[in-house]
Amino acid sequence: MTHVAPVGGTAVQDHVALAEIELCGELIIAASAAREDRLSLESIDEVLRVAEERQAPAG
Repeated sequence: MTHVAPVGGTAVQDHVALAEIELCGELIIAASAAREDRLSLESIDEVLRVAEERQAPAG
């Protein structure tokens, strides 16, 4: 017997996990486009938008 998620949008989504998957994908794309063997820490921070997150107001 095969169980399939019901049609109609009742599937549960983990938004944190989806955001992490998206960021990992962006890192993979950046790494594949890098001209060097490895991404620098600054490049990784740029891809992950670390500076933007630090500047965003809390709340």
